[in-house]
Amino acid sequence: MDTTPDRGAHFLSLHQPGRPLLMPNAWDIGSAVLLASLGFEALATTSGGFAATRGRLDGSMSADEVLAHVHELAGATELPLSADLENCFAHEPDGVAATIGDAIDAGVAGCSVEDYSGDPDDPIYNLDLAAARVRAAAEAAHGGPVQVVLTARAENYIHGRRDLADTIARLQAYQEAGADVLFAPLVVDPGELRQLLDAVDRPVSVLVTADAPTVGELAALGVSRISVGGAFAVAAYGAVVRAAKELKEQGTYGYWDLAKTGGVAVRAAFTR
Repeated sequence: MDTTPDRGAHFLSLHQPGRPLLMPNAWDIGSAVLLASLGFEALATTSGGFAATRGRLDGSMSADEVLAHVHELAGATELPLSADLENCFAHEPDGVAATIGDAIDAGVAGCSVEDYSGDPDDPIYNLDLAAARVRAAAEAAHGGPVQVVLTARAENYIHGRRDLADTIARLQAYQEAGADVLFAPLVVDPGELRQLLDAVDRPVSVLVTADAPTVGELAALGVSRISVGGAFAVAAYGAVVRAAKELKEQGTYGYWDLAKTGGVAVRAAFTR
């Protein structure tokens, strides 16, 4: 874990438009160590992937559970870690700031705050409150002896509000409120990304999905960071499902090809 006061500055320097930082999301110590061994420069947590390790769905973990997990992963490798803090487990700005402070104490180099309210009937905070929450998060991220990178997330597309104009307006407000990195998960259409990138002056992160442009195409658009969310975690679970079904339904062991690849990797990455 990087314990230097300027660990956020180093992490932010990795965000270069046209040379996007590939930042995979780890879900436990083993995945963090394994991903670090494969040459990545930074890692992120994943709320959904972590919840899955406890047999739960995304959004079901408490603040204490998430912060303990963040501390665990921050100490697992020397790479900068960006923490997925969901809505920071608070509606009001003061609570958001407190969660950011706790994450800094846990050893992160960066963290995120999203504008999802948790209320399925009114899922996105109104813009004034959302911006105030980002402002409080930015003050906490930048105002202490250790400064970290704050990513502000506009969650419209995840929650069925495919309103690009509102999403851009939100990211512009979050930029003005002090966010270092801007993120609108599920905005992957090249035309929409061009409009978004042209409208803001901060590094933009993209969550890659099955239909997203390639890394090279995202780089050409000017994207600064790429993450995978919970996809690596659920892909690992998918591999288990495939292997289990083969064993149970076919009585064969083709999964050993994948097991051999994994075995080589973990023996190289893990210590006794």
